[in-house]
Amino acid sequence: MPLPRDLSAAGRPALEAIAGEGPHADGDRVPTLDDLARLLFFAAGITKKSKHPGGEILFRAAACTGALYHIELYLVCGDLPGLEAGVYHVGIHDFGLRRLRQGDHRGSLVRATAGEPAVATSPAVLVLTSTYWRNAWKYQNRAYRHAFWDSGTILANLLAVAHSSRVPARLVLGFIDDPVNRLLDLDTDREAAVALAPLGRGGPAPASAMDTPPLDLPTLPLSRTEVDYPAIREMHAASSLHTEEEVAGWRGEAPVRSHPPVTGVATPLEAGGQIGEGDSVEQVVLHRGSSRRFAREPITAAQLANALHGSTRGIDADFLQPRGSDLNDLYLLVHAVEGLTPGAYVYHRGPPDAGALELLMEGDFRDTGGYLGLGQELPADAAVDVFFLVDLARVFDRYGNRGYRAAQIEAGIIGGKLYLASYAQGFGATGLTFYDDEVTNFFSPHAEGKSVMFLVALGHSYKRRSG
Repeated sequence: MPLPRDLSAAGRPALEAIAGEGPHADGDRVPTLDDLARLLFFAAGITKKSKHPGGEILFRAAACTGALYHIELYLVCGDLPGLEAGVYHVGIHDFGLRRLRQGDHRGSLVRATAGEPAVATSPAVLVLTSTYWRNAWKYQNRAYRHAFWDSGTILANLLAVAHSSRVPARLVLGFIDDPVNRLLDLDTDREAAVALAPLGRGGPAPASAMDTPPLDLPTLPLSRTEVDYPAIREMHAASSLHTEEEVAGWRGEAPVRSHPPVTGVATPLEAGGQIGEGDSVEQVVLHRGSSRRFAREPITAAQLANALHGSTRGIDADFLQPRGSDLNDLYLLVHAVEGLTPGAYVYHRGPPDAGALELLMEGDFRDTGGYLGLGQELPADAAVDVFFLVDLARVFDRYGNRGYRAAQIEAGIIGGKLYLASYAQGFGATGLTFYDDEVTNFFSPHAEGKSVMFLVALGHSYKRRSG
């Protein structure tokens, strides 16, 4: 079934939508087929095409490691305006829906999430999965963390565009894995559900779950051969939930944070006057990319404040209650920001205002940034490198092994918001990998005991001069 393609790029200003500021949806909001098409396109649709001697590369709305696009989307819905109830696979390549099961199967998701209120009352639920081999052929076992980075950037777009469209949206990570995978008829050796995103409000799901017999649909191999990486499956199994009691225990308040007191020089950040101005979030998605080379040019302190503040205003998620709770700490290498001394910093979230940056070490750390980012030029040439670090012991104590998924996907979402906030202000961003232990060691003793989740470099993209 083709999805509507006549999609307006008009909407809320990007920085406002990213931060979740401005009016929210009130009352019931049942998404139409046009609403779903808009959300799906600006979250994961094909926005650019690039021709090369070897063929054509299709780039999507959200950044993905290696542009390998291993995250699949499925839609589970009741009867909607323009769409019958069913379980659908979202075909990004032709922007269409393919029905896998007829009928309203939302009851299966309500049961799998132990009655999560957003799932129980949402007319539609988006399910994100990762097809391991499409990423693992290049990144091997590290593809497992990429399942959450790359789901996170899609969700960053989805949440921002949903806010722009006044469609309620929420992230749900607490679910019994087996029935969700069974509903989609996944070969769990190769693909597994990683996140749910209820969309809309006002369409109560059925009280009971329908039968979900195997579909036995034919599939095409991704390549002539595949290399098995058992550690991916083992990590996913170790972080799976099996009972409604486990899910109910997972949901709720985030662990209490114990931020070290500020001992260094703290610079308050003040957001610029662009929050309610500029391009819509949809327009920003259309011209977003991933910087392949940075010019060693500065950004302003207000631009950095806008990006950090807007990206860390909180995620509506089942594991981050109350709203505004967080798991990741942001550590920065500031190379070229007007008004800031170059050096290593930790970010203290606002309020008040846009938070503050505490100076941990003063100095020119461009070479260090390049080394920590696997010896690449990008983090050395960027204006700022933003590292996401988490106290995993504290996270595991609260959430068990599934806390690893939560920490990674939160970093991916905040990273995705940093992408959008950067391009909304006229500069670029790129996600990078790193030497895990070396990053922690560099930012210690402040970061002692923490683990690195993600790295996003920000700065002006290098433009080759003509002539």
